[in-house]
Amino acid sequence: MKRIHRLSRIQILSTALLALWVLSAAGTNAAAADEMDYATPSALAAKSLLLDATRAGDRLVAVGHWGHIILSDDNGETWRQAKKVPTRKDLTSVSFVDAQKGWATGHDQVILHTSDGGENWELQYKNIEAEVPLLSIWFQNAQHGIACGAFGTIVETQNGGQSWKSRGVDDTGDEVHLNGIFPGPDGTIFIGAEMGVAYRSSDQGTSWTRLDPPYEGSFWGGLTQNDGAILLFGMRGHIFRSTDLGESWIEIETSSDDNQSLSGGMQLRNGNLVLGGMGGSVVFGNESSDELEAMNLEHRRGISAVAQASDGTVFLFGHFGVQKAPAEVNRAR
Repeated sequence: MKRIHRLSRIQILSTALLALWVLSAAGTNAAAADEMDYATPSALAAKSLLLDATRAGDRLVAVGHWGHIILSDDNGETWRQAKKVPTRKDLTSVSFVDAQKGWATGHDQVILHTSDGGENWELQYKNIEAEVPLLSIWFQNAQHGIACGAFGTIVETQNGGQSWKSRGVDDTGDEVHLNGIFPGPDGTIFIGAEMGVAYRSSDQGTSWTRLDPPYEGSFWGGLTQNDGAILLFGMRGHIFRSTDLGESWIEIETSSDDNQSLSGGMQLRNGNLVLGGMGGSVVFGNESSDELEAMNLEHRRGISAVAQASDGTVFLFGHFGVQKAPAEVNRAR
């Protein structure tokens, strides 16, 4: 399929981000790059565009625009920037395997690694020539990790990021954007992609099976519920659940009537789901429910990620930076 310009999750979340164009798919190991830009310290880092967030032990870690990585050690009451981040590229995804070891990825296929809980980062990989962003990263353990992105791009490491290898996901030639990778039950791995496509691997990413949920719009993310069900969400607020590893799907309704696209979410410790998206859309409710509640933040700015602090407080991340989730969500945490 000819590589043409298509809207991605990152473009919709921020009009400041560059269009997704591809000139080459060749990978290069850039750990020994001679020149390196570092993220600039900013007092407004916690109020600028943030695209993903997670926990590293009890620490909250969020990544976003211009290589900003922010940290909180007091359950989100205060935030500070990481000390050393060797990129000014937009960071789109972050994954930790424990309180110390984590990886982040973003534009120019940048992949960063930290071994001190996010305080300091090193560059493990980048591919400037490809002009293709990596949109999501997930590590199974301290050695095995997979990052995916635009136009079917996948890179994988088996040695903690010392080297990365390009892999394929689909032999049809349809280079769909791979928007969100996440672990499934029983060792499976799933990827939510554009144009109504998803993928499942049952062999730790060596091979992939194409799944076709009953929707033609893009899936921007997904998660595995505590009960083993797979959840995919994306364009126009569509949410689908599968209890048979993606072989069949049912649509989950919401109380919203404005069909705002959903781009990030998580399952809280008590089992409740919280999803966020465009227009300040927040969708939440019990994992077993066939209909979830919906509301919008007053400022109507896009939400890209959700994270829960160690004390249970729920935070939203997006165009506005970081803020506590609405009282309705935090009361049900």
